[in-house]
Amino acid sequence: MPIKVLLVDDHPMVIKGLRLFLHTQDDIEVVGEASNGAEAVAAVERLCPDVVLMDLMMPVMDGVEATRRIKQTHPEVKVIVLTSFSDQDHVLPAIRAGAQGYQLKEIDADELARSVRAAAKGMTQLHPQAVNQLVTHVTAGSRQEESAIGKLEELTPREREVLEKITAGKSNKEIASELFITEKTVKTHVSSILSKLGLHDRTQAAVYAMKKGWFN
Repeated sequence: MPIKVLLVDDHPMVIKGLRLFLHTQDDIEVVGEASNGAEAVAAVERLCPDVVLMDLMMPVMDGVEATRRIKQTHPEVKVIVLTSFSDQDHVLPAIRAGAQGYQLKEIDADELARSVRAAAKGMTQLHPQAVNQLVTHVTAGSRQEESAIGKLEELTPREREVLEKITAGKSNKEIASELFITEKTVKTHVSSILSKLGLHDRTQAAVYAMKKGWFN
């Protein structure tokens, strides 16, 4: 059976180019298109693709949020981010959201087809620049975790609640809903938590809390 692919991008010419190329691949079938993340989430429900080629910067709902929602409801669907951005601010959120691969739009056509095939088999395919960003982040994060000196007792009761939910993988929006506070307030608590623990981001805070066994 051919690999069923859903194309997601808000630029019609990109969609057209991807469709024309993938149409030449005997083992790949384009089953649908979407111009934003919300359409992509709905299309996955309707079309059940094997692989989604996902742009990041789109109206209505961006690619990171769409990837997160797709993976929550359909973990078997593989998402390959196909974007023009290779910095940490884009790579890390996409990988955390569950993207199986991360490629830049400058990718060679044949390499893109190989990425689709690899993703369909559950293999991870990352552009070298994305790999560099991940390695840099992990290295810096390990150093910060080693130097972190914060203690759970230094956090307020509310900050402990927020950190516990971060450790459980909750987003700011989900934390706000569960604690009946605003997302802005959640962000304020997160900033305070990171400052007190001497860490850089929420992922490091979650890992640090788990290593300490604070919420076991």
